Amino acid sequence: VQAGDLVVVLEAMKMEQPINAHKAGTIKGLTAQVGASITSGASICEIKD
Repeated sequence: VQAGDLVVVLEAMKMEQPINAHKAGTIKGLTAQVGASITSGASICEIKD
């Protein structure tokens, strides 16, 4: 991904929140599943250089 690319879209209370890459790199360790609930502060993926 490049810095600023859309990585995921989180939905909370029927509102969608786009999450963009903060840096360029390769996405590793994607742990989020479609439709799953996550807690505040949870890591959903890692971007490696």
